[in-house]
Amino acid sequence: MKWQQALTDYRLYLQIERGLSKNSIANYSYDIKKLISYLEEHSIYTSPISIDNEVVKQFIYSISKSINPRSQARLISGLRNFFDYLIFEKYRTNNPLDLIESPRIGRKLPDTLSIEDIDNLVKTIDLSYQYNGINLGERNRAIIETLYSCGLRVSELINLKLSDLFFDEGFIKVTGKGDKQRFVPIGSTTQNYINIWKTIRNHIDVKPNSKDILFLNYKGNKLTRAMIFTIIKKLVEKSGLNKNVSPHTFRHSFATHLLENGADLRAIQMMLGHESITTTEIYMHIDRSHLSEVLNKFHPRK
Repeated sequence: MKWQQALTDYRLYLQIERGLSKNSIANYSYDIKKLISYLEEHSIYTSPISIDNEVVKQFIYSISKSINPRSQARLISGLRNFFDYLIFEKYRTNNPLDLIESPRIGRKLPDTLSIEDIDNLVKTIDLSYQYNGINLGERNRAIIETLYSCGLRVSELINLKLSDLFFDEGFIKVTGKGDKQRFVPIGSTTQNYINIWKTIRNHIDVKPNSKDILFLNYKGNKLTRAMIFTIIKKLVEKSGLNKNVSPHTFRHSFATHLLENGADLRAIQMMLGHESITTTEIYMHIDRSHLSEVLNKFHPRK
């Protein structure tokens, strides 16, 4: 079995058997491609079936000089999963990463914005901004409000459809990782901003493959992940906010603010679309002062 064939088979396994998203499959593939590039660069002629622990160890050592411990740990995990797949398919009997330890890393707490930060960012948006006669300022406000008020991932935002909006019921249907769908509540303020954008959207010549997509560029195409990052970056610079803000920051802020105001962790898990509640539990570590306030307020022996 050659590397490219093994990679193709593995990608199909991730898509069909594990139901992973395109982004997740791309990340897993990237780890393997790095290993393949290393082998080609150093003229190491081996196959995915015969590669041994020593070669993999040399690869990880070489790459550790250019990536941080967290990225190194992710790469090791990705390669370990790949070789576990080969064992599962009976191409190998052992995993060359079994004796390789991942670097110890602390649990990274997500960055968050305060409610005041978010209000200031929204106020910074120029609602009169137009390009080619299309008001993109109103679109950008609807994007920011939807990211924050619904706690969406950036991939979920750009793939949100008109047919996913159930405003009469107060929900939107979100397609998350592994194409798993969930219903997320949406407030009246965000509904109003989206409806304003929908009116503007009606005047765009929408491309055939984007007819049902909610957020579009002025050409009528679906927005890219990179475009959402760019919109947020420019907005943060304009507002003078001295924080590192990405689309995911709004998602983290959504969960944090819900928790701080007494929301149930299980409900937050369902709204975020976390498969395991242990993923959601990271928000329990963000604001220890808030937890102390809860204890002092509600515990009988405070």
